[in-house]
Amino acid sequence: MYAILADLTATLHVSYILFVVIGQGMIVLGWTMGWVWTRHCIFRLLHIAAIGLVVIEAWSGVFCPLTLVENYFRTLAGQTAYASSFIGHWVGWLIYYDAPAWVFTLLYTLFFAIVLIAFIAYPPRCVKSNDQAESGD
Repeated sequence: MYAILADLTATLHVSYILFVVIGQGMIVLGWTMGWVWTRHCIFRLLHIAAIGLVVIEAWSGVFCPLTLVENYFRTLAGQTAYASSFIGHWVGWLIYYDAPAWVFTLLYTLFFAIVLIAFIAYPPRCVKSNDQAESGD
């Protein structure tokens, strides 16, 4: 059961990463194609918050909570860093690389800068509530 929970955590981790990376690609594509949904306020706020959290963790030297949870479950499952299920192995291969921490901090910061530039240059559109729309606020 713990191995399954570790694999699910790794899958959630990859989903988070894909949301940030593919989300930014869709925002830029939507900007050029005139898609309305890529300006949706909640989507854009969640997106910038997601990469912002990664940058804060990197600059603070804090380990990603998803990594800690996955490692905890793998330990409870009796697995080591090299022994995992198929899903765990391949998901891990996609998101874990051997490089100094400063490289990741730099990459996360640069990516955040790209997201922030797009956020400012192509801002989200937050829909007003009916009360605000009627009163002209």
